Amino acid sequence: MTTTLTLSIEGMTCASCVARVEKAIAKVPGVEQVTVNLATETAAVTPSAGADRVIVTQAVTQAVSNAGYSAAVHAADPSDAEAASGHAHALWRERLPVIAAVLLSLPLALPMAAGLFDKHWMLPAWLQFALATPVQFWLGARFYRAGWGALKAGSGNMDLLVALGTSAAYGLSVYLWLASTANDPDLMQHLYFEASAVVITLVLLGKYLEARAKRQTTGAIRALQALKVPSARVLRDGVESDVALAAVRVSDVVVVRPGERIAVDGEVVQGATHADESLITGESLPVAKHVGSRVTGGAVNGEGLIHVVTTAIGAETALARIIGLVEYAQAKKAPVQRLVDQVSAVFVPVVIVIAAVTLLAWGLPDGNWERAIINAVAVLVIACPCALGLATPTAIMAGTGAAARYGILIRDAEALEIAHAIHTVAFDKTGTLTQGRPALTALEALDGDNTALLRLAASLQAGSEHPLAQAVMAAAREQGAALSAASGFKALPGRGVEACIDGRWFRLGSTRMLEEAGLTPGPQAVRAQALQAQGNTVSWLIEIDATQPPGEPSLVSPPVSLPVSPPVSLPVSLPVSPPVSPPVSSSKRLHGLLAFGDILKPSAARAIARLHAQGIRTVLLSGDNRGAAGAVAAALGIESVRAEVLPADKADVVAELKHDAHGTARRIAMVGDGINDAPALAAADVGIAMGTGTDAAMHAAGITLMRGDPALVADAINISRRTYSKIRQNLFWAFIYNLAGVPLAAFGLLSPVIAGAAMAFSSVSVVANALLLTRWKPESAPGERQTGTE
Repeated sequence: MTTTLTLSIEGMTCASCVARVEKAIAKVPGVEQVTVNLATETAAVTPSAGADRVIVTQAVTQAVSNAGYSAAVHAADPSDAEAASGHAHALWRERLPVIAAVLLSLPLALPMAAGLFDKHWMLPAWLQFALATPVQFWLGARFYRAGWGALKAGSGNMDLLVALGTSAAYGLSVYLWLASTANDPDLMQHLYFEASAVVITLVLLGKYLEARAKRQTTGAIRALQALKVPSARVLRDGVESDVALAAVRVSDVVVVRPGERIAVDGEVVQGATHADESLITGESLPVAKHVGSRVTGGAVNGEGLIHVVTTAIGAETALARIIGLVEYAQAKKAPVQRLVDQVSAVFVPVVIVIAAVTLLAWGLPDGNWERAIINAVAVLVIACPCALGLATPTAIMAGTGAAARYGILIRDAEALEIAHAIHTVAFDKTGTLTQGRPALTALEALDGDNTALLRLAASLQAGSEHPLAQAVMAAAREQGAALSAASGFKALPGRGVEACIDGRWFRLGSTRMLEEAGLTPGPQAVRAQALQAQGNTVSWLIEIDATQPPGEPSLVSPPVSLPVSPPVSLPVSLPVSPPVSPPVSSSKRLHGLLAFGDILKPSAARAIARLHAQGIRTVLLSGDNRGAAGAVAAALGIESVRAEVLPADKADVVAELKHDAHGTARRIAMVGDGINDAPALAAADVGIAMGTGTDAAMHAAGITLMRGDPALVADAINISRRTYSKIRQNLFWAFIYNLAGVPLAAFGLLSPVIAGAAMAFSSVSVVANALLLTRWKPESAPGERQTGTE
């Protein structure tokens, strides 16, 4: 399988840079697809099938270098101390030129500011020259280098505009200074050194503020990376020792003490505790863990000492996959970005033409070339397309990061963008809206003593690990039922179980078992039919005093199509009695019925109600019988039901839902958790997988809900709408700055300094607007504790 190659790109400053880097990489033989992200300063390169990754990497690096930038293989672990130090060092390197530029430009700008208060200060021309020259050619050297690279590549970028504009202002000032000195040494000619120096200072300040703001958009990844622990306490040959996490192997037993962060993915084999998984799944409350429970690396162990057998390491852990999904989503390009790419491809050349026309239009009529140059400089400076290049990726990064903090993993930017327009959400039933495991849904004794019925059923099933038995035991624990010892336990194939309790023989099983015992449901027949119509499995408890028919073998529990829950230890001590043979007799008696069904998830009804409140239609898409599917739909208020749908046909139903009766296209989301849902998830406009389901479902989906909570579906759509709104706002402001600013500058209504300030402010405001998404929180049940930061 072809994997994506991620490269760090240095030197990009605007949307035009992105377009040029993408174009250069796309021409490299062996590259199938490339996406360049200005906000993350990375390039995601997909090599062609069969291409040598090493050769492709070298060729791509060289192509980027030829385009005037630099590339290196992306080493992504921003939370490591070394990487964090690297980020701090990079920010400090950005800060030093800004500080130097401010110190050198401030004396030039003060007289200009004093003029607003009718104070006429003027520094000597030689001092202005001395202050402006290092700003222009030392601190501004980056613009010359990048601009020259763009020219060599036959295109333009922000750096070229800044280099041309400030060079023109600086050159005009030198010319006016020398000319005035030659004509009249005592004449103090107004110079424009402050314009060139202050514009460069403002651009540098804007880039520094951008770098700081963009770092905040990657906060979600850094928070996830911080969950990694460097070592684990491994138990080998009875001896505990701390080893580096990279040295831990699958099947190793890891000891986790109270308060420590769990180092690996695994299964608890000893001990019990609660785990805080809030930063991984978004679940705000600690989750109980006991023997047989699965734990995720990065979660915080609570009050108990546990032993965990390792099931996944390295890139296969849940945390590593979550980080990979978030990074992939932030690197991808949203469809709306194509508009920006098309505009930026022609933007800089058009701006240069407009600046040239401005120069000629102001200079030719009256020969006032000084004014003409200043207006042309203002056009070049105000038009820098920084904000245009940052508008979409910063919103995508902030939105996906905010969603990840609450257990909503958005795999790609396209899913995030499309989800805002969802018209219909189709739900799978089992494991998505329901718990996916049997529970005791009804208990009805003929004599009305349901407590005694439950006690007998639980005592009979105490030694069984069958899923239905576990459902009975769970109900008994909830009610605190006192169990009796059972002996002579037998499994009756296709029928049920038999055992002796307090000297009396009982059977618990199917209707077939009831009929073979010569009994009828009697007054409970109608109730049993109603429960079965709703998709429940009905079992009967009967008392017998006759031996089993001759030749009936003693067997194990019959196989069922339900998922098997881990064994649950009873909080009671049951004495073991010797085997007892049932006495010969002919009396039989029906005690009552027990019904088992897949119960709804607690948040399912609220999830559907929230979708309806958002104006979204819901559909239940299930392979179960119409009765079971209809009962679930009625309980939740789902508007439409498609029952008895084969797994292979689910994708066809989703495709059918994409158009209404009039043929109008509609956006469809599919929510599922099983392998059989994968085709439907892929066929939908947006596939939403439950993180508690199969890997196949998660790979086919664009969005994964780590908690498996259906209420997060509405939250995923909500963050999509918020993010798309931010993208539109950012693009609006980015375009408005340029559409309004360029004409104003061309007509002489903006000075280069004001233009520089507006350009820097536009970039910072776009990033700041996107960062408002980091304050997003999903709706939660009353009293539920939220996690995350504002």
